[in-house]
Amino acid sequence: LQKILILLHVTLSVVVGKTLMILFPNAMKRYILKLGEKSRMNKNPKFSYENWGPTFFSFRYLLFVLKVKWKRLEDEAFEGHPAPNTPAVTLSGEVCHLLDFMKDNRPLILNFGSCT
Repeated sequence: LQKILILLHVTLSVVVGKTLMILFPNAMKRYILKLGEKSRMNKNPKFSYENWGPTFFSFRYLLFVLKVKWKRLEDEAFEGHPAPNTPAVTLSGEVCHLLDFMKDNRPLILNFGSCT
């Protein structure tokens, strides 16, 4: 039932977004560029709006958003329940799962950081 609701919500969003892109292309371009500011996509001078902007509200966009949202249904964590076994990619590109790093009864600690 959750997947059907997500399908309906995302499909409606894509149809409305695509319609607005056709009816109001300049306003939607400003809106999409504003979204790009949040993710810093527009900060890369070699990656212009023409490279990524038109992909919003496309069929590939619909499939990607559905895949992400459906996958997140499985990744919910609840207090007192087992942790989700989320996929992770090592620096060498190998796909593994977080719980692969568990050893015996020791707690698994995830430390996120960034170096720029």
